[in-house]
Amino acid sequence: MASATANATSASPQAPNPTGLADRYAHALLGIADDLRASEPGAADRIAGDLARLFELWNGDAGFRAFIADPRLDGAEQKRAAFAILEKAGIGTEVRNLVGVLIINRRLSRLPEVAQAFGALLSARRGQQTAHVSTAHPLTDTQRAQITARLTEAGFSGVTLRETVDPTLLGGLVVRIGSRLYDNSLKSKLQRLQYVMKGAA
Repeated sequence: MASATANATSASPQAPNPTGLADRYAHALLGIADDLRASEPGAADRIAGDLARLFELWNGDAGFRAFIADPRLDGAEQKRAAFAILEKAGIGTEVRNLVGVLIINRRLSRLPEVAQAFGALLSARRGQQTAHVSTAHPLTDTQRAQITARLTEAGFSGVTLRETVDPTLLGGLVVRIGSRLYDNSLKSKLQRLQYVMKGAA
């Protein structure tokens, strides 16, 4: 999809919030992973890895985001293009079938939500907690380790990070874990300063 990015909007993606519909697809996919467990113990991890790669592609490629969200494409055209992308990315049968079902049901735009929901279900089953981290620039390994350490100190155990790059934040980061939201972005700091200045005027 790299060539498509030249003609697509470069607007930054907003992290999807999984809905009930996304949860249903995620539960169905987790059920498939459970059925495979006898013959392939690592099936859930493999499927999660496939979904994570697709989510990273959605997060980092404006052309792929535009394709996923385009309601004008007919099902056959969408399926042909989507399967070509999946084959190039080395995505396995289960996620390919999921994408096919989403296309048939005209729900392909919900793929990022399903990926998030599946990751959350798998983490919950394993007693892990997922922290959704939005930053203006990609995190380094050192920053990831620091964020995980801080969350552990705050009482969150088994934390895994789900990262989103959002240049509109300007700097800093926003972390959402469970019902807690930590907003330390430069954008929010500037907004708070603006409110203070309006109040003082």
